[in-house]
Amino acid sequence: MANPTRWVTDTGPEHSQWYVDRFRRLAAEGADLAGEARLLDAMVPPRARVLDAGCGTGRVGAALHARGHLVVGVDADPVLVEAARADHPGPRWLVGDLAELDLAAAGEPEPFDAAVLAGNVMAFVAQGTERQVLGRVAAHVRPDGAVVVGFGTDRGYRLTDFDADAVAVGLRPEHRFATWDLRPWRDDADFAVTVLRRPA
Repeated sequence: MANPTRWVTDTGPEHSQWYVDRFRRLAAEGADLAGEARLLDAMVPPRARVLDAGCGTGRVGAALHARGHLVVGVDADPVLVEAARADHPGPRWLVGDLAELDLAAAGEPEPFDAAVLAGNVMAFVAQGTERQVLGRVAAHVRPDGAVVVGFGTDRGYRLTDFDADAVAVGLRPEHRFATWDLRPWRDDADFAVTVLRRPA
């Protein structure tokens, strides 16, 4: 990994295990952890190949897998990936830096129908690699495939910069919402969900 992610530099050494424990607790309490997956499921054909980029503990990819999709999840944090493997068998979970993503080298040469970056992934990649991350993810998506990205608007990555980075790597902005359940976008929203499309 060329540069440490902000997940590493901006949090303490116990943060990863706290995050694993938090989502295990929420799942045990019956919390709805599949909102992002429902949106993706509505956008792709049955048995689509979906890249869960920045998969964390695997909750989004697992929900997509349960809906019949073929999922590969990638995260830079081995603690989170190990939790995904333990809690959600079925998808393929890999440790990797999204800024250097090369899934063909990991035995996944087929393009994906869509990619999802949920859970503030773009706010946790290494500073200055945001455009590179979007480019590497886009390179793994088939023409006319979608890249869906959600992150807090107060997390240090301005939407204007995100939009410029997306266009620079050849992605076309298609929709923007204020939540994963498609609440209308407002300029004062504290969260943005953006649907990007790789041109056919």
